[in-house]
Amino acid sequence: MSIEFDISQIQNILEHGIPHAAEIGLKVHEMNEDGVVFSLPYQERFAGNPVNGVLHGGIITTLIDSAAGMCIYAKIKEYIPLATLDLRIDYLNPATPGEDVFTRATCYKVTKQIAFVRAIAYHSDPEDPIANSVGTFMLRSTDTPPLNYSAKRKGAAE
Repeated sequence: MSIEFDISQIQNILEHGIPHAAEIGLKVHEMNEDGVVFSLPYQERFAGNPVNGVLHGGIITTLIDSAAGMCIYAKIKEYIPLATLDLRIDYLNPATPGEDVFTRATCYKVTKQIAFVRAIAYHSDPEDPIANSVGTFMLRSTDTPPLNYSAKRKGAAE
């Protein structure tokens, strides 16, 4: 069974609920239980080398980490607190100056406490990646209730 995600709602979460995602201009293109595709528009301010304009690895890490978290939500169909435990990124090619970067992230296993994710960053061809990534994420990393949580308030009438 495949569920449909409202991409405009997910984009709204990125733009208004995740300040760093809004600041850098992350965009969601696809989201389903098989994974997500995000993009990061090229911006000169993110160049690690101002002479040649190649993007800094840290901004690509942010793109991958953000997409990886969102693909977990797509897999479990619930917005719960998450924490990145480990994120390994192999940089395979420099990002081409002036070109947007995309990432496709897939959650391939979920246990009671941990989710496992794979991701790639690329320009136009996923078969020619800029970076490859694997990560682990802690589920329910805080006591904060899920966004769709409707528990009784302390002291409320039963």
